[in-house]
Formats: sequence, C-alpha cells, structure tokens
Amino acid sequence: MSKYCFGIDIGGTSIKCGLFSIEGELLENWEIPTNRANKGEAVPQDVADTVLRKIHEKSISMQDVVGVGIGIPGPVNKDGVVLKCANLGWGVVDVAKQMESLLGLKVFAANDANVAALGEMWQGGAKGYSDVVMVTLGTGVGGGIIINGKIHTGSNGAAGEIGHITVNTEEQAVCGCGNKGHLEQYASATGVVRLAKKIMEEEKTDSVLNRLNEITAKDIFDAAKEEDALALDIVDTFGRYLGIGLSHVAASVDPEVFVIGGGMAKAGNIIIHAVEKYYNENILNALKDKPFCMATLGNDAGIYGCAKLVLTSLS
Repeated sequence: MSKYCFGIDIGGTSIKCGLFSIEGELLENWEIPTNRANKGEAVPQDVADTVLRKIHEKSISMQDVVGVGIGIPGPVNKDGVVLKCANLGWGVVDVAKQMESLLGLKVFAANDANVAALGEMWQGGAKGYSDVVMVTLGTGVGGGIIINGKIHTGSNGAAGEIGHITVNTEEQAVCGCGNKGHLEQYASATGVVRLAKKIMEEEKTDSVLNRLNEITAKDIFDAAKEEDALALDIVDTFGRYLGIGLSHVAASVDPEVFVIGGGMAKAGNIIIHAVEKYYNENILNALKDKPFCMATLGNDAGIYGCAKLVLTSLS
C-alpha cells in the first residue's frame, strides 16, 4: 500500500505545500496565502486545514501518511520549537507539538533555509553529497548547513546564519540585525545595490548603470555579463565579500560543496566565478578548490527539504 508525506514551507507571503510519496516523488504542489493578522495566529490552523483537505481530496488514509515536515522563516531548535519568528509575528512556539495536535500526525519542523539546503542535497544541485553548505542570496543572505546528511541546527536553531558573519570591521552602516559590517550588507540584492551606489559615487566611470533611474541587482549582473567596467567592479567587490564570508564557513565545517540559491542565483555562473576567486585567496590550502554549484529546485527546495525531514526520521 502506498505511503505519503507532506512538505510545508511557510513564507511571509505564501505557504508552499507538497504531497510526496515516501520514495521521494513530488505528486502535487500548491500554495495558500499566509495570514499574518494577529501575529500569525491563524497559520497553524490554515496549514492543518490544507493538509487534511488534500488527504480527503486524494482519498488517502490517515494511517498511510507518515508525517508532515514544516519549514519556518526563523530559528527552530532540534525539538521543533520556534525561537521567535519576526516574519510571522510568533514568539516562542512549540510548532511541532501544536501541529501534531491539530493534524493527528507526526510533525517535524526546521528553519526554512535549512530545509532548502536539505532539499538541494536530496534532489537538487547538491545531490550526491552529504556535507553541504547552501547560501541563499535574496533580499537578505541566508544559509543552511548539512552535516552527514542531516541539518545542523546549533544549540538555538540559529546555525547557518551566514548573512551575519562580519566581513568588514570598518563599516559604519548598520545591518538589519543592528550590527555592522555583516555579509548581508554586501551580498544580498539590496546590499549589491548599496555597493553599486557607493562605487558609482567614488568612480565616475561611464556605464549603462548611470543611465538607469533605479538600479536592481539584476541590472548590475546583466551589465557585468556585457563587460560593463563599472558593473564588473561592483560584482568583483560583491564576490570578494561573499568569498571571504564563505571561507570563514569552510574553516568551521569543511563542506563537500557550496550551493548558491535564492533570487539572485538567477544571475548564474557569474556569481560562482566572482566568489571562487576570493574564496581560494582567503582559505588554507587543505580547503581550497571546493566545488560551487547553483541550486536547481528553485522555490520547491523548501518543500523537498521538509519532506526529507520526515523521511529521514523513518530510517
């Protein structure tokens, strides 16, 4: 008889859902909106309702569902307890226990960046590896660390917060977390634009970027691919900070591979080329030449990783 599991990736705007076979096949995926009203109090019930609705719709027996994995946009410890989630308005919540009472099913919870890393290791760009660091480049910089095929959460569920590694002690601008000189200030989409504006003020180089009213990270990488000198300088600076940051990570966890994901990853291999150079310049010899690859699962990485959370518990 067939067995199933669910992967649920909770985001600030939408909740991505996937129904999987226990062999790892994604059978169906869908989304529901994230109701953040009243500090997100409706989210657990909304998740339970959509899972139970799908079970009924597919005529699946509850006994044939081995569990539900849930990704949360905030720190989650190894027991499935959320240690404050600003994106949803949650404080400290035992989300795994709460969801189990709503669903009558076994529930596993982890940080969203961590489950994305697990998904990429399982069925994505890092398939075939078991020690993986994933970096997500988007509005911010996130990360996930996989050791021996399992998520490394750390004592407070905050392992993998790569964006908050200090890479510039001279920085005066403040990071979103309240500190200064963090990787997120240079390697996120907003950070690259900030870098661009600073470099454009210092270098009066003719560039296609000077003729744009509003600059985006995509504009910068597109211009660099066309050999625009100013854009190449910006990308090089971005690569230097990211390469230095990842050298710190490698010196701590010695991964087999780095995976680059997030919205900015759409720029492609230009990111890898920019990062590899400075990574290798700033790392000891035993850790040089680590492979860097692009994530391949896109927005589905989280639901794959959540499903893998469940399936790992069966082994």
